[in-house]
Amino acid sequence: MDLKTLYTQILNEHNVHPTHKGVLEDATLTLQGVNPSCGDSIYVQLKIDDAGTITGGAFNGSGCAVSQASVDMMLDDIIGKPKDEALRLVQLFMDMIQGKVSDDSQLEELDEAASLKNISVMPARVKCAVLGWHTLQEMLGAPAARGQGAGR
Repeated sequence: MDLKTLYTQILNEHNVHPTHKGVLEDATLTLQGVNPSCGDSIYVQLKIDDAGTITGGAFNGSGCAVSQASVDMMLDDIIGKPKDEALRLVQLFMDMIQGKVSDDSQLEELDEAASLKNISVMPARVKCAVLGWHTLQEMLGAPAARGQGAGR
C-alpha cells in the first residue's frame, strides 16, 4: 500500500468515524478554533486533573475532512498525557508540517497524525491540519507561532 492510499484511509476513518467527536460535559477547558480562510470552526474540550494530566477530550463543530480528522488524531495522541507532554507533541506536529522534522522514527510518537506529514505540499490544507493543534496550544497557554493562532 502506498503512502497516499494510507493517508486517505486514515483520514477517512477519522473523519467518518471520529472517536472523540461530541461534547465533554465535565470539561475543565474549552476553546474555539476558527480557520477564517475556509470556514472551519471547532471547539476543543479537555478534562485535566489536579496533577495536570489530560484525562479526557472531545471536539465538536464543523469543517473539512482534514481539520476534523486531524483534531481527532490529536486527541488520540494527548489523552492520558501530562500537559507538558501534550505541548511537546503539538510542537513535533508543527515541526513535521513545516518540514523541520521528517525522520519517521521521530514521528512515531504522533501515531496516525504522522500520516499528515506530506500535507505541506498542499498549502491550502495546512491551516486545516493544524487548526486543532493550534487551538490546543493556545488552550494550554503556550504561545502559537506568530500569525498562526487559533482565532476566535
